[in-house]
Amino acid sequence: MEIVLAHGASGSAASMRPHVDGLRARGLEARAIDLPVRKAETALDPYLAAAGPLADRVIGGHSYGGRVASLLAASAEPGPAGLVLLSYPLHRPGSPDREARTVHWQGIRCPVLFLSGESDPFARIDLLRGAIADLLPAAELVTWPRLGHSLAPVLDEALDRIAAFVRALPQG
Repeated sequence: MEIVLAHGASGSAASMRPHVDGLRARGLEARAIDLPVRKAETALDPYLAAAGPLADRVIGGHSYGGRVASLLAASAEPGPAGLVLLSYPLHRPGSPDREARTVHWQGIRCPVLFLSGESDPFARIDLLRGAIADLLPAAELVTWPRLGHSLAPVLDEALDRIAAFVRALPQG
């Protein structure tokens, strides 16, 4: 099963290279895609065009790329086999507007893995936990204390979590 990851708003497919290389080293098919950085809702078609058919893929990304992937997972038919959200941007720093970035979650029908720093200014951890419990109770949330919006300091552990998540998905 292939994993397709998209970058954050200040990144590119190249910035996701450590993730892709790490997943491949764990025996998984993985690649990163470039997205136009604009309103997330307008990047769904470019994500889908770059990813290809979703049914046999795990999609996701870091921050903005994860938000686009979550919107796609909620709206695409058929949807992806799984969704991996790295540092999901629940709200703007200092402006927790939870509902605006979670209302689409009710449409997500695949397993979801969230990986987040507990000091991420884009996702107050109590709000993230509450939103997941309310809207995606079967989702898994893995957090790291004192970690902000980047998972780079714990990348190996994060990739191990992603690999375990993907291997546990039903194989189509």
